Amino acid sequence: MAPLTKLYIDGKFVPSSTGETFEVRNPHSGQVVGISSSASSADCKAAVHAAAKAFKAWEHSNLNDRRDVLLRAADLLASEEYRTKVLEAITEETAGASYWGTFNVMGSINFLRSQAGTVEKLKGEIFPSGTVPGAQAISQRRAMGVIFGIAPWNAPVTLSIRAVAVPILCGNTTILKSSESSPRSQSIVAELFHEAGLPAGVLNFISMSRESAPALTAEIIAHPLVRSINFTGSDRVGKIIAMEAAQHLKPCVLELGGKSPSLVLDDANVAEAAKGIAFGAMAHSGQICMSTERVIVQRGIAEQLMSEIKELCGSLKVGDVANDHSVSLGALFTESSADNIVGMIKEAQASGAELILGDTARQRSLLVPHMLKGVKPGMRVWDRESFGPVIVFAVVESIDEAVDMANASEYSLAASLWTSDLYGAQSIASRIRAGCTNINGPTIHSEPSDGLLGLGGSSGYGRFHIENFTDKRVIVTHPLGRKYPPPFFS
Repeated sequence: MAPLTKLYIDGKFVPSSTGETFEVRNPHSGQVVGISSSASSADCKAAVHAAAKAFKAWEHSNLNDRRDVLLRAADLLASEEYRTKVLEAITEETAGASYWGTFNVMGSINFLRSQAGTVEKLKGEIFPSGTVPGAQAISQRRAMGVIFGIAPWNAPVTLSIRAVAVPILCGNTTILKSSESSPRSQSIVAELFHEAGLPAGVLNFISMSRESAPALTAEIIAHPLVRSINFTGSDRVGKIIAMEAAQHLKPCVLELGGKSPSLVLDDANVAEAAKGIAFGAMAHSGQICMSTERVIVQRGIAEQLMSEIKELCGSLKVGDVANDHSVSLGALFTESSADNIVGMIKEAQASGAELILGDTARQRSLLVPHMLKGVKPGMRVWDRESFGPVIVFAVVESIDEAVDMANASEYSLAASLWTSDLYGAQSIASRIRAGCTNINGPTIHSEPSDGLLGLGGSSGYGRFHIENFTDKRVIVTHPLGRKYPPPFFS
């Protein structure tokens, strides 16, 4: 019998108040791998009220106690019990290969420990008033209240932890909404924090069916006790979330899509660049917001680079990650996603692009690696995130042209630059409009202390940082006998 994922409200794992559930299917086999409780409006309200009630105490909790909860969660996640639980759930729900499950575990541990170390930033500062002699000001970072976090399926544990860990460290309380594709994987985060000793109500977990999600999500955003929203996902849904929040003038952190460019200069180590690009493009079948989607290469090494990447990508095995550990690329999360990618490739071919790897065919939601050259702005496969195992190539003459092509995009999450001139690389990297640019490394990388940053547009805005989950408040103590200007009380 498929396992049941329950809601987690006010410190207890509970079914939906209506008893409603929905099925979760494996993207490769189509088989039911789980049943999840589907939250009702009453359940959502209960989660908000539990968070609001818990906030009254958690806001004033000891900073070291908050830090220690994150550190205990990291230690638990490092255990074999949790590692096994995460790998099994991710493989069954998202068709993620074992290396991707391990990435979720290790990345989450690193994130929790790194963010726990930022607790010192919450101590505030004291300084003399700049306008009133003898007055003293205290500036503090204070918790906002109830934070609503919405995390996706593609890195379900890492991104769920990111949605709630820093808000909790700051003294906020949280509601985590899972994707309908991966509720079991994401509910592990609730188990983790529960076992780490987080008080009841500080974290609440809800899952809901695809059909009920739009209305219930809007209801939670509108609730007067919810102070801020963070969302990771597509720019299409991100716009909807932002508009819902804007109706109530609530702030958002939005980490949306990517179309990461990789710039390869004539003096680059081609073998190293080829490996970094192939990994960056094909890991988790290209279903990562930082995936390398566009390669902009100088003409002098273009043919050599494309040849080596083609050989590497062509050797990758595609299939059932659950039963064959030699498989690198599992199924895409839906058949419609595979259809969309095939459509993008065929449109580019019709506009003059040349297919140099792949067959533009799919087996259900399986898609082999594809490579296209002669792609340019204006083609959908250049302009829009594919979220699949596709690399497009543009050949340029100069570094200036390469930078211009890299910046010819609505996306701005990540980039990479390959060159042997590390001094020149610093200057070139500063001209690339990306939240994180990696020199001689893959686009799939961000520092846990800084995270990803969209610079607006289709990549969103804001970081998962203390500054975005606190309000800066100032308290000024005025001196006795303060003088007021005449004619007041002279």
